[in-house]
Amino acid sequence: MDRKQFLRTIAFAGAAITFKSKDGMDLMAQSQGSQPDMVAVMGGEPDEMFKQAINELGGISKFIKKGWKVVVKPNIGWDKSPELAGNTNPKLIGEIVRQCFQAGAKEVTVFDHTCDDWIKCYKNSGIEAAAKAEGAKVVPAHEESYYKEVQLPGAKKLKTAKIHEAILNCDAWINVPVLKHHGGANLSISMKNYMGIVWDRRIFHSTDLQQCIADICTMEKKPVLNIVDAYRTMKSNGPQGRSTADVVDTKSLFVSKDIVAVDTAAAKFFGQIRKMPLENVGHLANGQTLGIGTMDLDSLNIKRIKI
Repeated sequence: MDRKQFLRTIAFAGAAITFKSKDGMDLMAQSQGSQPDMVAVMGGEPDEMFKQAINELGGISKFIKKGWKVVVKPNIGWDKSPELAGNTNPKLIGEIVRQCFQAGAKEVTVFDHTCDDWIKCYKNSGIEAAAKAEGAKVVPAHEESYYKEVQLPGAKKLKTAKIHEAILNCDAWINVPVLKHHGGANLSISMKNYMGIVWDRRIFHSTDLQQCIADICTMEKKPVLNIVDAYRTMKSNGPQGRSTADVVDTKSLFVSKDIVAVDTAAAKFFGQIRKMPLENVGHLANGQTLGIGTMDLDSLNIKRIKI
C-alpha cells in the first residue's frame, strides 16, 4: 500500500472512532472521570494498543482472577501469514496471554476450530508460537470428541450446539477476532468468531447464517472481553483473502464487554474503508433483538485513544 492510501485510510479510521452523543458531545470527553464501556485505540502496535485499552478498562485483573483457567479464542481459521490478515494478529494474542498470567491465571489455553488444516493454521498464523512463548497451552479442535452439546434456550433457530470443551471447562474466556470482510456474513468480527468454538458450522450456513450467528451468542458462558483486532483489515475477498492487495493497514483496536456494541463500532470503522451498511450485517440487529448487546453507540461511554 502506498503512503497516500495509508494516510487516507488513517483519516477514515479517525473519523470512524470519533463517536458523538445525541447532543453532539465527543464521547472521548464523556469518558473522563468514569470508566468507559468501550475503548477504541488507533495508531500503535497490537500489543501496545491492548495495553492502553485494558488500562482504561481498569486492568486485566478486573476480568481475570488468580487461579482461573482462561481461554483466549483468536481467529486462526486459515493457513495464512499475519500480513494477509486472515487471522488474529499473533502479537496481540501473545500480549493478552502474558497479561492473563500476570493477573494470576492458573492456565491459559488458545484454540480455534480451523477451516484449513489446523496444524498449518496454528503454525503459519504465528499464533501458536506467540501463545506458547508466553506459557499458554495450544490445543486442537479438529475432532468431534472435543465438543459437548449445550442448549440455547434464548435462540430463535439454533436451539443446540456442540461447544469445545476448553470453553465449557474454563473460568473465563476472551474473544479475540480479526475484523475482516466475509463473503457469507459480510463481516466477520466478535459474534462471528463464536463459530470457531462450535463443531458443526454447516448448519449455520444451511439454516440462516445471520440469525445463527446471533443465536450462538446467547450461550450462557459469554466472553469476559471482546477484543477486535483491526491492526490489519481485510477489505475484500474474505474470509481468506488472496493477497496483500486485499489488506489495509488500519492499526486499530476495539475492546468492550458488549459484543454487539463492539462489533457495531468495528463495522462502522470498516464502512469507512469499504461501503458496508450496518443492515447488511444482519447478525448485529439480531443480537440486539435477543438482548445480548446494543447497537446504540450513543448510549455508551466510549474512550478514544490515538497513539
